[in-house]
Amino acid sequence: MATKEIKEKIYKVLDNMPDDVLEDVFKYLKSLTNKLKDDILLSQYLGRILEEDKNLLERLAQ
Repeated sequence: MATKEIKEKIYKVLDNMPDDVLEDVFKYLKSLTNKLKDDILLSQYLGRILEEDKNLLERLAQ
């Protein structure tokens, strides 16, 4: 998918977000601007692992 198409899809999603969520999204995107690509990928992978193993993590926490 081309960059322009991706940006258009992002804009459509953002148009439907409440203002307080937009603030959080902005802060998150702003934090990414100073990171290296490898650091961003590492964060994405960690997020996926945590999401996929959410049930396991919740059981371990008990």
